[in-house]
Amino acid sequence: MAQLIAEVSRTFNEFLLLPNRTRTDCSAATVDLSTPLSRYTADEAPAVELRSPFTSAIMQAVSTPDLAIALARNGGLSFLHHNQPVEDQAAAVRRVKNGAGAGPSEGDGRHPGRLVDAAGRLRVGAGINTHDYRERVPALLEAGVDALCFDSSDGYSDWQAQALTWVKKHHPEIPVGGGNVVDGEAFTFLAEAGADFVKVGVGGGSICITRDQKGIGRGQASAVLDVAAARDAFRERTGAYVPICSDGGLVHDYHVALALAMGADFVMMGRFFARFDQAAGAKVATRDGFVKEYWGEGSNRARNWQRYGQGGRELVFEEGVDGFVPYAGDLTEGLALTVAKLRTTMVSCGSTTLPEFRSTARLTLVSDQSFQESHANVDLRTTPATAS
Repeated sequence: MAQLIAEVSRTFNEFLLLPNRTRTDCSAATVDLSTPLSRYTADEAPAVELRSPFTSAIMQAVSTPDLAIALARNGGLSFLHHNQPVEDQAAAVRRVKNGAGAGPSEGDGRHPGRLVDAAGRLRVGAGINTHDYRERVPALLEAGVDALCFDSSDGYSDWQAQALTWVKKHHPEIPVGGGNVVDGEAFTFLAEAGADFVKVGVGGGSICITRDQKGIGRGQASAVLDVAAARDAFRERTGAYVPICSDGGLVHDYHVALALAMGADFVMMGRFFARFDQAAGAKVATRDGFVKEYWGEGSNRARNWQRYGQGGRELVFEEGVDGFVPYAGDLTEGLALTVAKLRTTMVSCGSTTLPEFRSTARLTLVSDQSFQESHANVDLRTTPATAS
């Protein structure tokens, strides 16, 4: 008989944060959004620490070199997609590290919050897979990559554990993430295999239809809460802190705050970044304005032979769709608005650091009626005509 998990599978929409006391030293200007990307202990600092808790998804439609440069200049990190020849992905890494405006120009003071390595070059990550990692990882390291992440819709597998173990044995200097998972048991499995961070989320992405197609997944809020508890237990048992990344289910800006309050160390987003100029999708004019093309890595358009082993042929069935997202202009301007909202939320919760936010945040469940109460309840269409 199947095991039944009694807890309801919950989404971010089902929660709100309660305000905490805002101290006089707590303001948007004093909020520190730095957060570890990789595993660390009390005696050893993380190899990579983000200046801002944002990473872009391992997707063709999202993480281009241009987007990686823009995001690193704003304190985050992109993971360049791996659904391409090793040489092309390595060239993309080199472009971020050494070209297209990166390198010496990063010291001119225009981007004070930028994420750089010890040599002052912008940091960049790359996605890898469990098929050709023995060839791909050395090439990416030679190109100067700062972090790697295995890309799988379901990371709770012996193949990923074996691949993680190989990377950590042969290249222990490079941080490498695992995932995706939705429960504490799977987190512990990957952490023990050597993962330096673990991505959380199955089926919650805006372009993902895994739950419709396979009936597999979990509400993102429930998944983050469960994995965060396992991460804390792993730290108590081993002394190692393995950060977790909330990947998927982030529909509104405030969902980022909820994910971080629930225990995520940073978030990964696809749709959010696909809207910007720096993403790969074409900008298309419509009657109502501009949109950008956006497609999932599990869609036929992606031809993701590395994930599905189809050799470039049509997929047996899709786990992602092909669509459009509203165009949002330049990444720097769009991300700044989201960061401003996150900072003010943290202030209302009496926190100036992400660890403090996680440890003191108070959450309440939301009924359908209180969810409706959260939205504007006036006629926003036009100004009424003046009576004659």
